[in-house]
Amino acid sequence: MSTAARCAPHGGAARQDAPHQIVYLIVENIVGWPGRAGRKIQVARTDIETVIAHLFAGRFQDPVRILALDPLGHWSKDLSRELAEEIQTRCDIDAMAVPEHIQDFVRSHSAAPVAVAC
Repeated sequence: MSTAARCAPHGGAARQDAPHQIVYLIVENIVGWPGRAGRKIQVARTDIETVIAHLFAGRFQDPVRILALDPLGHWSKDLSRELAEEIQTRCDIDAMAVPEHIQDFVRSHSAAPVAVAC
């Protein structure tokens, strides 16, 4: 995985027989020098289950948005709400609180209240 803000290497015109590959962009808050904040973009060329697993595992410490891109299909979609609701659902099923490092993400993109650990 790369922390560069590019989606895919530029290889010229897309081949007609090339498979569509969805690229996931995970945008995180980062804190730099005192008083400065910014964004870091993680590029993941993987499946959505791996992205969810990485969110639970703490690979992304303060995600604020998750986007899916299909450069060959010429579309993009903000998956933040869907993933926040999926994370909340999985936590509800397992009777566990949403991990602290992704609570803000789930809270800000979910319609349902987030269970917080005491």
